[in-house]
Amino acid sequence: QVQLVESGGGLVQAGGSLKLSCAASGRTFYRYAMGWFRQAPGKQRDFVATIRGTDGGTTYADSVKGRFTISRDNAKNTVYLQMNSLKPEDTAVYYCAATTAVGLTTRPTRYDYWGQGTQVTVSS
Repeated sequence: QVQLVESGGGLVQAGGSLKLSCAASGRTFYRYAMGWFRQAPGKQRDFVATIRGTDGGTTYADSVKGRFTISRDNAKNTVYLQMNSLKPEDTAVYYCAATTAVGLTTRPTRYDYWGQGTQVTVSS
């Protein structure tokens, strides 16, 4: 059983920055691929970024590439999402997720564990 807790969301103006954190339970955090997803009101939950547990390789959605950076600190059992140059369309609830899968980790269905989400609101 893995428990994930997101934090760091809030209200920012367009062009601003936020850094989200996701704290994970367990002793084998380093074995999990970790992902960030987001869901705007009335919309599907969409992929944002993922980082592998094996080699730390990262993948980003086209919509955030160049603006967002995912990272992890295995000693702290924590994954981060640094968000820069925020846009109003980034407004959503952001969810952290963990999976033992080794591929197709941009798909929500590949993830076994989910946090409760943290709200990010970007004003114009």
